[in-house]
Amino acid sequence: MDLMSGVLRGPRAEEAFLLRIVMSAPWSIDIRDEAPLTVAAIMRGEAYLHGSGEPELLVPGDIALIRGPDHYTMADTPNIGAPQVIIRPDQSCTTADGVSLQEPMSLGIRTWGNDGDGDTEILVGTYPRTGEVSARLLNALPQFVIARGGTGPVVDLLSAEMRRDAPGQDAMLDRLLDLVLISTLRDWFDSAGAATPAWYRAEADPVAGRALRLMHNNPEFPWTVAGLAAECGVSRAAFARRFAEHVGEPPMTYLTNWRLALAADLLADPGVTLESVARAVGYSDAFAFSSAFKRVRGVSPTRHRALLA
Repeated sequence: MDLMSGVLRGPRAEEAFLLRIVMSAPWSIDIRDEAPLTVAAIMRGEAYLHGSGEPELLVPGDIALIRGPDHYTMADTPNIGAPQVIIRPDQSCTTADGVSLQEPMSLGIRTWGNDGDGDTEILVGTYPRTGEVSARLLNALPQFVIARGGTGPVVDLLSAEMRRDAPGQDAMLDRLLDLVLISTLRDWFDSAGAATPAWYRAEADPVAGRALRLMHNNPEFPWTVAGLAAECGVSRAAFARRFAEHVGEPPMTYLTNWRLALAADLLADPGVTLESVARAVGYSDAFAFSSAFKRVRGVSPTRHRALLA
């Protein structure tokens, strides 16, 4: 498993919130849904994305990834005033005074806005929750990731499918949204000047990259620094130094965090026992696993599972 595939295990759409937004100027939408991750693709017209920095102009072909939970605004102008619409954490939309706009602005299947023939159309897909593994990805992203000219056949297919209401449609839309997310992230990480995280750059290193792939592909194996060094063909000291330089943390620290992130996702399944989770992520028994989980994450696996319910 390559590193991108590993960190993308978490943000996989499941009953994602998808919507075509069609607007005519003037318009301003204050998004306060606090979703961990949102994908927005500009199909026609333009929009300004307002966050903690300067507003970003989005034009047709652009895709924006928006990392939550911070609030942000989309509008037709770089100089926004009072928002006309507020999107709240339950995805309801209201005026600033709390009057519902759900029905007045409904324009058909997965379509919403102030004008069915509006000159701006935006496809929005919101991930309502993400897995623990994805925290490594989300923490590496700025509030806005913008891929210029990134829309293509997958986005066109997503747009077409969002207008349909057929059996299996939700599953189809979830998978298409995942494809848009992955392709956008890959393009952004590979673009010149992108602030890519150390673990992503490390994959190109023949020593650190190989060690990372071994950990990702076989988290259950009883890895040691000496064992990983031997697999990578270097001395123990050289391996530990090179891994820390490229990844930003010691190999055993990285492995522990990776294993426990995987475990946190596995615990979301109430039918999986602590013993089986422990074995799946490289611990000899449930007791050793529980001790490590609580030491690193501050709560027991049982408590973590209860919080997910």
